[in-house]
Amino acid sequence: MLYTSTRDKSVHVSAAQAIARGISADGGLYVPEEIPGISKEFLQELSALNYISRAKKILSLYLTDFTPEEIDFCVNGAYAPGKFSSEKVSPLHTIADGAHVLELWRGPTCAFKDMALQLLPYLLTTAAKKTVADKTIVILVATSGDTGKAALAGFCDVPGTKIMVFYPNDGVSPMQKLQMTTQEGDNVCVCAINGNFDDAQNGVKAIFTDPDVAKKLDAHGMMFSSANSINWGRLVPQIVYYISAYCDLIADGTIKNGDEINIVVPTGNFGNILAAYYARMMGVPVKTLLCASNANNVLTEFLTDGVYDRNRPFYTTTSPSMDILISSNLERLLFHLAGDDDTRVRDWMAQLKETGRYTVEEDILTKLHAQFAAGCCDDTATKATIAKTWRDGYLCDTHTAVAVNVYEAYTAKTGDKTPTVIASTANPYKFSKAVLEAVTGKEPNDLNEFEQVDRLIEVTGVPCPPQLATLKEKTPRFTDCCNRADMAQKVYDMLGI
Repeated sequence: MLYTSTRDKSVHVSAAQAIARGISADGGLYVPEEIPGISKEFLQELSALNYISRAKKILSLYLTDFTPEEIDFCVNGAYAPGKFSSEKVSPLHTIADGAHVLELWRGPTCAFKDMALQLLPYLLTTAAKKTVADKTIVILVATSGDTGKAALAGFCDVPGTKIMVFYPNDGVSPMQKLQMTTQEGDNVCVCAINGNFDDAQNGVKAIFTDPDVAKKLDAHGMMFSSANSINWGRLVPQIVYYISAYCDLIADGTIKNGDEINIVVPTGNFGNILAAYYARMMGVPVKTLLCASNANNVLTEFLTDGVYDRNRPFYTTTSPSMDILISSNLERLLFHLAGDDDTRVRDWMAQLKETGRYTVEEDILTKLHAQFAAGCCDDTATKATIAKTWRDGYLCDTHTAVAVNVYEAYTAKTGDKTPTVIASTANPYKFSKAVLEAVTGKEPNDLNEFEQVDRLIEVTGVPCPPQLATLKEKTPRFTDCCNRADMAQKVYDMLGI
């Protein structure tokens, strides 16, 4: 299988090249030139397997230049027993009749990003040996909270790599900041920026596509790659868990093979729900993909009326991983919906860069409406949903609560009773203040972060994962903060060039 660029269809690269490079030289994102189909029989076969075995079979459809031995090595390393707190890796938990939460936060950093970022270092180093064996891979990451820590943990002390993470100084939770700034490892570096996630993301993209920066790295035997979901190696592992969830529903008798499901995803950068879209394209019987947004509802409006407009107020919310106004992975969806028309994609992306908005034509909007629905909720509704879901017996974080709220509003409006998988993206203790306030009805302003954790344990009886609880014993290693204009120099400083 070959991959092309969303902005230049003349590009043809292998999976290893796409993963090693991260982003195309033209600024486009790599996408598979064809989507592999899976049959009803294949799904039945997968339903009898464990997560690791399912992942190997699904990934082999996309990573055709990886040998079976290489895929075995990568998958076994990523999902080895003990790395995730559930033997199922991403278990389902039923919260209501027909509604099943897919717990994607059972990994070492307690966020859904672990599902991909435990695997990506294995994929990337394997890909590098095939394509750029003589170079040090420099991983550059912009994060709205969870990706940063998951990438740091995944790449910590991985030979032949260095990783630098930029995050918005006031745009992540205290627990997320502690997770990043206390990261151990000789090849890691973390820096805050003055601005929001979009500023960090735009800064990283500008560095990635700057030929002068690339030339300077090359002179020192280095090259950039990415751990953000712009990298196909980050996105393809996410396809696995949606197919696996469908197979779990078959295996436990909740649905019959061939029955339709809906999938609800809280998302800001669109990568997580795009993975579900790929699963649908492959043949998983998904009726509706429901995109859930917080107050930064640019995706809700786009999926409703076809107008993408980032010229709007930016809100810092209690679900900070979704505080995003420029959704990078939407570009991949547009490429597929446009029939692989790179000219149209280039035009839309140029409009976005120049004016901050674009409008898709009626043919694209019709395709969107046939596959997607969308909704959003603010912090007040998020808090109320956490409280209600807890009263019903399940403690969820703020991002999952956004998804549950949008799901409930959708079913109330449509009457759609299709069995539904709701992506749960983070452990509630990553956002203790907001969750504690929701379940007690009181603002815990007199408590510090770890007093809030203790109080939440006391109130709910739900244990805090040890990797979060022990952060209070650690001292931050990284305290730097810079402006967007200084990000490239920070990269040079980290690399010593």
